[in-house]
Amino acid sequence: MTRQLHSGLYEDLLTSALEAEINARTAEGWWVDVATADSTVRPELLARHVYHLLRRALEGMPEEDGAQPANQVALANRLVEVLVEYGAMADDRVADTARLLLEAVERRALGGTRSAVPRPTLSLRQTGLLVNGRRDVQIASEIAREIPSADRIDLLCAFVRHSGLRLFRSELAERVREGARVRVIASIYTGSTERRALDALVDLGAQVKVSYEVSRTRLHAKAWLFHRRSDLHTAYIGSSNLTHTAQVDGLEWNVRVSAAENPEVIERFAATFEQYWQEPEFEDYMPQRDSERLDHALSRQRGGSSGQDDGLLLSLLVDVAPKPHQAVALEALEAERLRGYHRNLVVAATGTGKTWIAAFDFKRLRDQGACHSLLFVAHRDEILRQGQQVFQLVLREPGFGERLVGGERPRAGHHVFASVQSLANRIDEIDPDDFDVVIVDEFHHAAAASYERLLSRLRPKVLLGLTATPERADGQSVLQWFDGRIASESRLWDALDQGLLCPFHYFGVSDATDLSAVRFERGRYVPGELDNVFTGDHVRAVRIRQAVEEFVTDPHRMRALGFCAGIGHAHFMARQFNGFGYPSAALDASTPWDDRRAALAKLRRGELRAVFAVDLFNEGVDLPEVDTVLMLRPTESATVFLQQLGRGLRWAEGKRVLTVLDFVGQVQREYRYDVRYRALVGGTRHQVERAIEADFPLLPPGCALKLDRIAKETVLRNLRAAVRNARARLADDLRALGPETRLRGFMEDAGVQPEEIYARPGSGHCFTELRRRAGFEPSAVEDSLLKAVGRLLHVDDHERIETWRDLLLGDRSSKIAGFQGREHRLGLMLFAVLGGRRQSVDNADQILERVGRSPELRREIGDLLEILADRIRTVSRPLDPASEVPLASHATYTLAESAAAHELTDKR
Repeated sequence: MTRQLHSGLYEDLLTSALEAEINARTAEGWWVDVATADSTVRPELLARHVYHLLRRALEGMPEEDGAQPANQVALANRLVEVLVEYGAMADDRVADTARLLLEAVERRALGGTRSAVPRPTLSLRQTGLLVNGRRDVQIASEIAREIPSADRIDLLCAFVRHSGLRLFRSELAERVREGARVRVIASIYTGSTERRALDALVDLGAQVKVSYEVSRTRLHAKAWLFHRRSDLHTAYIGSSNLTHTAQVDGLEWNVRVSAAENPEVIERFAATFEQYWQEPEFEDYMPQRDSERLDHALSRQRGGSSGQDDGLLLSLLVDVAPKPHQAVALEALEAERLRGYHRNLVVAATGTGKTWIAAFDFKRLRDQGACHSLLFVAHRDEILRQGQQVFQLVLREPGFGERLVGGERPRAGHHVFASVQSLANRIDEIDPDDFDVVIVDEFHHAAAASYERLLSRLRPKVLLGLTATPERADGQSVLQWFDGRIASESRLWDALDQGLLCPFHYFGVSDATDLSAVRFERGRYVPGELDNVFTGDHVRAVRIRQAVEEFVTDPHRMRALGFCAGIGHAHFMARQFNGFGYPSAALDASTPWDDRRAALAKLRRGELRAVFAVDLFNEGVDLPEVDTVLMLRPTESATVFLQQLGRGLRWAEGKRVLTVLDFVGQVQREYRYDVRYRALVGGTRHQVERAIEADFPLLPPGCALKLDRIAKETVLRNLRAAVRNARARLADDLRALGPETRLRGFMEDAGVQPEEIYARPGSGHCFTELRRRAGFEPSAVEDSLLKAVGRLLHVDDHERIETWRDLLLGDRSSKIAGFQGREHRLGLMLFAVLGGRRQSVDNADQILERVGRSPELRREIGDLLEILADRIRTVSRPLDPASEVPLASHATYTLAESAAAHELTDKR
């Protein structure tokens, strides 16, 4: 039986009847798309198909003579008998006339009497919608009936108020007394939560966490999850906060989900809640400790204040603490120094507080007694002033630091905030050992001569570099100052994921510009020729205006920055936009500083709608009010692209999203579109290509990335041409470097990361395979082993790396089977990673022997494990030092590894 086909999307299993319907429609000229069901969804599709057929058959059985129950059970048992051949158990047969187990209670819990536990109105196996209608079940009464049977309760609720809590406070208290665990995550967002309600929850025995970071987190979810040891978990997900209105008489919609019908939703809920619970953003609430802080935070939210200014903080001398993402960077710095690396580079996206990380780091070093004197270096006075103020806040010393910039000179010289220009004029006067700690902001400038001279002269105990973009536009590397290492790295997509930056809506808009005739030299377009093409192109200017009016919510209130190809282009665009009715100005490097500052002030106040710039505002200028960025030229450098985008990513009052318009034309074949999209979303070229094809389904919260049809085709054509040649290009680079090149040397000289070399492990992509392509490896290596090497990339703890190096590369004659304790389990984990999931555990030593017979593979794995060890930026500790299970905190494992660590592997 099938329904008649209509135009539209389907996900229907192909039955005989549906196939006949498709054939009939195809004969009429219809286009029909049919695909093979993926193995991950095939069991579910088949099971649902059989379920509907079985349910229809059961419901259609006649009711006369009272035989329907027995006949229904008989049919079900006939199916069970068939399924026994495929893994079902004979004792899965239905016992008799479909009686239900409703409750079970341990003998010791019965006591003298046992009253019936309330049951929800909806069956525990049922999914439904509650709308608080006049004749509908109220969400509050249903929640109250869910609580008594739950063994654990998780509540994620933005607004928690006493008027809502009192509706089932007694049920929660009773359940906690009986041993149930209650966890609540709340928020101060809008100031709606009441401290009285949170205090009451803690008082009755619940664990409560609060999100104070409303500018980033803005928790607005409302959901309950009721865990039951019977596996009949239920959840409520919808619009109802914990308030009287939302629970009783508000027009609120809530979906009740059951694990029986929607197990995947329940599993996702549980996993996401657990993730939130473990995140530092959500902090434990203890009334005796935190009530004053909570009151203050709620009051600020209710009053709409964005917070106290720095001057007030200084006057109060309150303690400030690292934010969670800053604490991660500080932990990485500590891990690096424990390993003997004291020249450290921190990469953090613009707007995430790099200077705060530096200040907290210096405070820790000073408190440890290791370092006392400080030199903070930057290339702009604004950065120095901001940096000094941050250090004063963190150290609680309003007078901390002296300045060496312009006409200012330090007296004591113990803690100096200096411009690189002033230092360059006095480089010979500085004792190389004067400063224990040297911090250089915007470290990507360090390849310049003035920085080179300074860094070459100084000998600090600790060198700390700060930058958002370590990749210089001219290709020079700054990693030489840090032993080729990055201590902590948090890129744009990480900061957006954490809500540290304003989300963006990026629109790739096609224009008719043809740049194929513009010279492309040394990885970039010749600037003068690009400027000539764009200047005077009135058709393109109109297309830009149309895009602004289509995508910007209110162009007459926007604050836009337009990045242009040259001076002529910038002034042309300003004239055009003024003519379109959008007051605008053009700025370039020759514009006097006072005129620049005045134009930016007008933009902030809303007197200008747009500022068009060339070679300005890539860094060093804080413009949080900017809500629109116009990319009006092809940007070849990921560094410049991110710097330009970053001008609009800072949060500002009333700002909800940054609109980015990027104009896509016909470019030279050598131009790499993947650079900008990898900068936006991360990943390899292959992953970027797949993301574009799927319209970027996985983006940070609040972000969107849309390419119009022509722009999408243009970018994909460019990407595919690059991807087709990527492996060949890597082989060419390796061939040019010579057969003695090892993995680390290739990475450094070719400027690639392990993820690019091992882009497709399943296809055998690895360094040994690349050497084959280059003609350096005549000996044969098993394809299955080539595919296994790339599966090592996630390894990030020293115990695994050291043990595995010993097993694979050492001279020991011992076998995994002869190992004991943690070492034996670590051997099983290596076996699981190298492909042991499909082989018997008895073959573990054979796999290691096969690796051992290939000198090339042994060398590659040894080099790769060394590189992975160098990438570790956290301090991992055994979860249980006394246990033989070799799992550690802050480490990453596959499911197969975890099973092997617990010796859950079998002989299959």
